[in-house]
Amino acid sequence: MTAYQLRISAPADTLYQVAADPHRHHEIDGSDTVRSRAVGAHELTEGAKFSVHMRRFGLPYRLPLRVTAARPPQEGTPGVVEWRQPTGHRWRWEFEPHPNGSTTVTEAYDARWQNPAVRAVLGRIGVAQNKAHSIRASLRRMSERFESGQ
Repeated sequence: MTAYQLRISAPADTLYQVAADPHRHHEIDGSDTVRSRAVGAHELTEGAKFSVHMRRFGLPYRLPLRVTAARPPQEGTPGVVEWRQPTGHRWRWEFEPHPNGSTTVTEAYDARWQNPAVRAVLGRIGVAQNKAHSIRASLRRMSERFESGQ
């Protein structure tokens, strides 16, 4: 699993709303592959299906996803939103609220459920290193967006 976290000076529920809305994923995507077009609800719920339009290496594609966890943050309880990609790996966002109004945000890429053959190929071509860069960039984008009051 590849995971990074960052403390952001914004309320957990505000940050959660962005990660739980696939129509807003492009706003924080650090990989620059997620496009502004998505299909599905504006607030993800456990078991829901949604898709996002992507572009990688100049090629557009649509990625169907299923939500495996969705729980908004509540006082003293972290929020989480997680979805599974077709090959089995998962993206997870966690939002731990702090009494001062800031939030520790964790984003993780978890390949434990991924098809072993796919995981081996992706490992050989350096996908894990790329995911680490993308996660850190996503957290920076979220921080910049909300700490500047946007």
